[in-house]
Amino acid sequence: MSSILTNNGAMVALQTLKSINSNLATTQSEISTGKSVASAKDNAAVWAISKVMEADVKGFKGISDSLNLGQSTVSVARSASETVTELLTDIKGKVVAAQEENVDRAKIQTDINALRDQISAVVGAAQFNGLNLLSNTDKTAGTGSINVLASLDRSGTGVTASDISVGKQDLGTAASAITGTAQATGGTQMSGAAAGTAVVLTGAGTAPTTTFTIVPTEVAAGVGYTITLSAGAAGLADANTTSSTGKPSEIMYVARDGDTAQDVFDGLNADLTKHLEANGIDSSELSMAFNSSTGAVTVTGSTTTGNNVTVRGDTYAATGNTVGGRLEALSEIDVTTQSGVDSALTEIEGLIQTAIDSASNFGSVQGRIETQTNFISSLTDSLKSGIGTLVDADMEEASARLQALQVQQQLGVQALSIANQAPQSLLSLFR
Repeated sequence: MSSILTNNGAMVALQTLKSINSNLATTQSEISTGKSVASAKDNAAVWAISKVMEADVKGFKGISDSLNLGQSTVSVARSASETVTELLTDIKGKVVAAQEENVDRAKIQTDINALRDQISAVVGAAQFNGLNLLSNTDKTAGTGSINVLASLDRSGTGVTASDISVGKQDLGTAASAITGTAQATGGTQMSGAAAGTAVVLTGAGTAPTTTFTIVPTEVAAGVGYTITLSAGAAGLADANTTSSTGKPSEIMYVARDGDTAQDVFDGLNADLTKHLEANGIDSSELSMAFNSSTGAVTVTGSTTTGNNVTVRGDTYAATGNTVGGRLEALSEIDVTTQSGVDSALTEIEGLIQTAIDSASNFGSVQGRIETQTNFISSLTDSLKSGIGTLVDADMEEASARLQALQVQQQLGVQALSIANQAPQSLLSLFR
């Protein structure tokens, strides 16, 4: 049945043309924007994923900047540590030269002092953007290390930032000092029989012992630790006199931020060893051992009857104390005397090892930062590629589709024109 009111052929042709025009508009949008998913209405799920990934790319660009800044900061510290190591090596050469008696030791000491001053200058200048990783004398908690933003870790529960921690490797030459009064019974930082109380180690066939504990959880920047010795018949020199630098004892250590109980013990033990050597006393007469898991220090006396010594450990509150540099022993090197020459060689070996360890630590951290920087760069490229895979248009396909749709559009227009002319044939029935 033909009708002049309802043209089914025209309706079909019109719907077809509308569909072609819609597809043509989509294809033209892909060509103009370069994206198959340009907005949420194109594909909400894919668009949402791509936007999250784009946000991560922005974040990783910021991380890359942080890593570059951190790498530069660590590089300056590493270079300065290596320079300090070379200067300490030069000092060792001077110390070795002073071993010969037929030399002008006073002039050698002058050279050593000049090299020591140069080390101080190098350490003072080893800063980048105001941050010096070779100085750790601040008593504020959290100043013993810095964190370099290294990555963003995404999980089902959210996003967290991860850091690369860079510990300061103090190479200062300033002397430490303890002021104030010893805390009662060792304070909170020390406990045990010899903490704040003098204990007599009576020489006998079985070596006498006493203990005190460096409380690991209470080690804090600026807290002073000392060991006081009072000699008996053994001839052990006292270590309870106050020096010109304000030290309450020759055997002392002022904790720096980031120190552990092990660091405190190592500092005290090193001073004890120096004190005994300076007085010509063998370590078998008095020694210390450390339990790293509990912080307990065992002090062992002499196995010789009559060789007695009184031992006492004390702590001093951080207020007023001065945190010294790890190279403060440089100021104690004196080659103008034979005894000074003898002790200087041992002293300088330890200082060189400290500088070497610092440079090695900075080198390891710098290598890690470089590796992370390369990874972040590669990861960013991968994310960009992934985003492109999700939302970018296939331009070859779009070009072919455009030509096909343009032909379909022309045919659709022609079909609609033919359908619209169909009712005119009904006029012949009424002639």
